[in-house]
Formats: sequence, C-alpha cells, structure tokens
Amino acid sequence: MGRLLLQVAVFFWLFQPTAWALNSAFDVREASIDSVHTALFTRISTCREIVSAFIARIEEFNPTINAIISLNAEALSIADKLDERIAAGNVTGSLFCIPIVLKDNYDAVGTNTTGACLDLAHSKPLEDAPIVTALRQAGAVILGKTNLHEMALEGLTVSSLGGQTVNPYDKTRTPGGSSGGTGAAVASNFAILGTGTDTVNSLRSPANAGSLFSFRPTRGLISRAGVIPISFTQDSVGAIARNPKDLAVALTVMASVGFDPNDNVTALVPPELKSKDYSASLYGGSLKGLRFGFVDGFLNHTASPETTPVNDVMADMVHKLKGAGVTVLNITESIYNTATLAALDVQIYEFRELFDAYLTRPQLGGSPRPDSFAELYSSFKFLVIPGQSGMIRSAFVSSTANTTYLDSLRKIQNLTQALDATFVRNNLDALIYPQQKNLVVRVGSPSQSGRNGILAALTGRPVVHVPAGFSPPSEDAPIGVPIGMEILGRPFTVGCC
Repeated sequence: MGRLLLQVAVFFWLFQPTAWALNSAFDVREASIDSVHTALFTRISTCREIVSAFIARIEEFNPTINAIISLNAEALSIADKLDERIAAGNVTGSLFCIPIVLKDNYDAVGTNTTGACLDLAHSKPLEDAPIVTALRQAGAVILGKTNLHEMALEGLTVSSLGGQTVNPYDKTRTPGGSSGGTGAAVASNFAILGTGTDTVNSLRSPANAGSLFSFRPTRGLISRAGVIPISFTQDSVGAIARNPKDLAVALTVMASVGFDPNDNVTALVPPELKSKDYSASLYGGSLKGLRFGFVDGFLNHTASPETTPVNDVMADMVHKLKGAGVTVLNITESIYNTATLAALDVQIYEFRELFDAYLTRPQLGGSPRPDSFAELYSSFKFLVIPGQSGMIRSAFVSSTANTTYLDSLRKIQNLTQALDATFVRNNLDALIYPQQKNLVVRVGSPSQSGRNGILAALTGRPVVHVPAGFSPPSEDAPIGVPIGMEILGRPFTVGCC
C-alpha cells in the first residue's frame, strides 16, 4: 500500500506510446533524468551542451506554443559550474544538471514573480521559495518561468502578461490550467519537468491536456511558502513530468523541505516522510488484489464528440485494471457530484487576505509592484474575462470572517469524513475517475468546464494523475487529444504523497 499510487502510474506509463530519439550527442526529445545523467557521466555530453539544447528548442518552438514567459539569464553559467563540479568529481544531487521550469507564481531569486499579471511584471523576490531552494540544492537548472492562467484563477492559461498558451497536441485547444504553461512546456520537451500549483484542478488539468504525469500531495506534505497564494485551505504545490520516475524524484526533493514555520500545515506531516525516497520502490509491485472505486458521478453520460472519447478511454482503463487483477467497484454516492462540491470552494474568502500578506514579502529595492489586492485590482493592468472578474469582485467583499465561510469549512469537514467512510465501507485502496468529463476546451472558451479535481482540493487527499489515452485523431489533433485519469488515495498512506 505504501507505494500504491506511483506504482499504478508506472502501470499506465507502460501503455503509453513513446518516441525515444538518439540521433545526436544529446537529443532533448523525451529526455528523462536518467538519460541526462547517462549522457553526462559517460561524457557523451556536457551540462552546458544539454542546457543549450533545451534553450535552443525553446527558442525554436515557444513562439508557437507560448509556454515560457521568461528565460533565466543565468542558466548557462549555472551549467558551467556544474561541469566544473563533474571535472572535480563533486557530483551530488538527484536533479544534477536537470533542466526544469517554474510556474511564474514561485519566488526564485534572479527572476521576476509575476503571476502572469501585468501589474506584477517587475516584482523581484529577495529570497527563494523553500521548494526552489531544495530544487537548486538538488542540482536542478532553472531554465525559466512558465505562463499560467493569470494569478492561477482559472484553467485556460491566458494572461495579461503572457497571452494565450496553446496545447501542443491540438493548437486550437487550451493546455488546461492554471499551470498550463508548465504542462505545455514539459509536453513540448522544453524541460525535463516543471512545477505547478493547484487550488482546484491546476496541476492535474495540464497533465490531462498534455498526456503527462502529475501529483497533488496530501495537504501539508510540501511547503507552500514563497508561492503566490489563493487559498490556505485548498492551495497545493507539485510537479508535472513525462514519466512517473521523474515525477517521484521531484516529489522526493520537494517534500524534503519538511516542516516550514511559514506554512504551519506542514506540521501535520509525519517526520519520517521528509527523508523518504519516493522513487525507490516504483517497480516490481503488483496491482493484483487491489480494490478501486470508480466514481460514476464524475462522468458525463450524454454522448457527444467531446464527452464520448473520455467515456470510451475510461472504460478501456477499467478493462486494463481488471485484467491486472484489480477489483473495480462502481461508486454512485450522490455526494460525488462536481456541481455540489463546487459550492464548497472557499478561495473567494481567503484570496484577498493571503495575497495582501504575500505582498509584504521582501523584494529587490526599487522594484515597483502593488502593495495590496485592492491596489492591483484597481490598476486595470490585469486580465479581464467574465468568470474571473466575478471571482475578483466576490473576493473584494468576502473574508474569513463571513459566516458562509465558516459554514463551508464545516461542510468540507463533513465531506472529508464521508470520503473516508466510502473508503472504509467498500474496503478501497483508491478512487479513480477522469480528470475532465470532456476533452480539454478550445481556445476562446469562457472556462475550463467539466473538470473533476475539486474532491481532492477540498479534502486535502493525495492524487496522482496518469495519462489514460487519446481521442480519435482529427485534422487539428493528428494523434488525438490527450485524456487523463486521477487516482485518489488516503492521506500519507500511499507511496506517492
């Protein structure tokens, strides 16, 4: 049980088509941590050559995909220093010379932290988010920052500073979001892996749209300090990668921060998890004898070109799981309804107060930025779309002192207890369901409709997203539109998070 979610991720990875390429000293396409390290330590390539190859790919393809919002000017000099360490025999760190990207709501010294908002375009942090420090200490090379749906408030990945990011598999569609820049960058082979945040769906939605792996950890496992906040109750941070091993390495590094006094929910985490290697037991397990609950309420049973491919792929995944020895039960409890769950979303009550507190963090002297939520959203230097504007108007007048907020917290507690009861009553190891009831929406849509991620966001339960398949090919999507599945487990009892 201790390694369940990531082992299941490996199971689904084995069913995915691959495109490994070895036509030069180092080819960035479908590269992994292992392939980078093999190239380095067999002297096939240098860290500078590897980092340069990724930057060259960004320069060639980012004008089309629009995933990268800024490049790190120090990336090549960092690579040179890592090459010096190789020459000196001083190679440490599980992410040594691994090119990564950061969602542009993570504080990282030497880069701006903009939230993809014009009014934060020149915000320069004086200190790293603790997670960023951990990634650097593990040897990662930060290539740059990725676009996001502005301030991480929706799932379309369009912003006043970065514009619209498109889906590499179908450029008429969005890349999900809000971490859509990271998802599109990883899917486009601009980096080995990237970071994201998740208040409702925002790590798993881009993974769904890009045929990628992602995790949302158990509430408290990874510090959220130094990341532009939205909701103390629902915010989480995590990573997106092309394969489960790279994802597990990223989780190991990010969770190593442990207790952080600037994010007191990290006190909930068992101390031994700080030093856990989540990649150590990925392989060699079996799914035989496991019991999964399939959440029927997270499907759209109305046939259409946008929903039928999802239903067909999920039916195929259930068939594969049963073939691997898993018992799959149909969960039809009425509480698992995304429309009902959406009413419990508390971000509008918490956003303004948390953002005001974030803006008190030190920044480079002379860097202009707003001093408060009210100042930013009075500047007219921000994205204006109907759904997001309504949320901002609500945040102006809502607070954690509202009686409706306290009532929502009680209902979230009741939901969490009901979820636990579902696991116990059915003797379940995990719940499974599609990340999105329909294919990822097209560019220009008013919202990223049909997503199912809110159950984990409200309850703080761990989730791994795995690629599940593709829709039928079309003119816009030559190999189809990716479709993904979430695997939700119990807190701290599953190997991933």
